[in-house]
Amino acid sequence: MFGRDKAAATAIPTETAPERSVKEGGKGRPTPSRRESEARNRRPLIGAPAAPAGATRAERKAARQARNAVAREERVKQRTAMASGDDRYLPARDKGPARRFARDYIDSRRNLGEYFLPIALISLVIGIVNVPALRLFSLVLLYGFVLITAVSSYLLRRSLQKQVDAKFGGRNVPGVAGAGTYGMMRSLQFRRGRNPKPQVARGEYPA
Repeated sequence: MFGRDKAAATAIPTETAPERSVKEGGKGRPTPSRRESEARNRRPLIGAPAAPAGATRAERKAARQARNAVAREERVKQRTAMASGDDRYLPARDKGPARRFARDYIDSRRNLGEYFLPIALISLVIGIVNVPALRLFSLVLLYGFVLITAVSSYLLRRSLQKQVDAKFGGRNVPGVAGAGTYGMMRSLQFRRGRNPKPQVARGEYPA
């Protein structure tokens, strides 16, 4: 009897504290799984919204087609803006009157950087000739032109930035900061290869 009572007493489970569903000091909600996090972060870059969670295959396909249609329309608008200079659809890098002024200023003048590739090609052709004097001349021509272009571009950047600062009221105006560098990089490109396309003729300096 004494042995049975002792066994019964030890068999009675002790009451445990209820299991806490949330750790103390935690976020108050269970941590989402990796799949849930990826699904929540998956968003379209532009245009139509993504299909809701649990959507059918047909609904996901329709949402994808809607996003593709919006993306195509945005690309068409941007290409048109690159050709016409329409500020509404230009990339952020090219937006604003300050950037428009910088483009017009560069496009209205002739810049040494435009002639770098032709000069480099001429130098390469001369350097092929097996004449030491001509090879030396080709090197002097190429490196001399690079040096002159670098100095000219630096002076152009400073001059253009000063003009933009004076015209648009300082660096706090959107598009003003960096306008000199923006114009300098444009001056190193062929006129026909520039984007957005030039909107002024040679000698038609902006007011």
